[in-house]
Amino acid sequence: MKISGNEIKPGMLLEHKDDLWEVLKAQYVKPGKGGAFNQVEMKSVNKGTKLNERFRSSDNVEKAFLEEINLNYLYEDETYYYFINQKSFEQINIKKEIAGEKGKFLKEELEVKISFYEEKPISIELPKQITCKIKSTDAALKGQTVSSSYKPAILDNGVKIQVPPFIESGDQIIVDTRLIEYVKKI
Repeated sequence: MKISGNEIKPGMLLEHKDDLWEVLKAQYVKPGKGGAFNQVEMKSVNKGTKLNERFRSSDNVEKAFLEEINLNYLYEDETYYYFINQKSFEQINIKKEIAGEKGKFLKEELEVKISFYEEKPISIELPKQITCKIKSTDAALKGQTVSSSYKPAILDNGVKIQVPPFIESGDQIIVDTRLIEYVKKI
């Protein structure tokens, strides 16, 4: 699907220069002289390289068509995460590099949304919030106010996170998976 250069937004996937690009930043610039343009920072999905491009509103860019499927997490091995489609019972394996840091939040039976481009998995979207248990954290120092300080903690899945001083080891908390940060105690 063709879109004009001023419609490009962060998070979009574009087909540009024979590659697939994820838009990281897009800033609309209207200089004093000349025509307005969209300054776009993109990262190649396949190669990992970055590219800065200027797109005028008259430029047309091909927006990539993605197929999104809801799958349930099953298990992992050294190289792959394994998922199952609950409707067709088809099993799908996805390389761990695609999930990145988010892979540590996968738990059995967790439903995730996986985006496919030309039948190839390219990204995993977790639920916005996940319940985790605090494995270990430092003791709170007396005299520190709640609003001014957070302390480091390690979750049961090994992820390091900053939590308020009243959180202790063994507590259950909710974590925002998009930013990987503390939301609230359960």
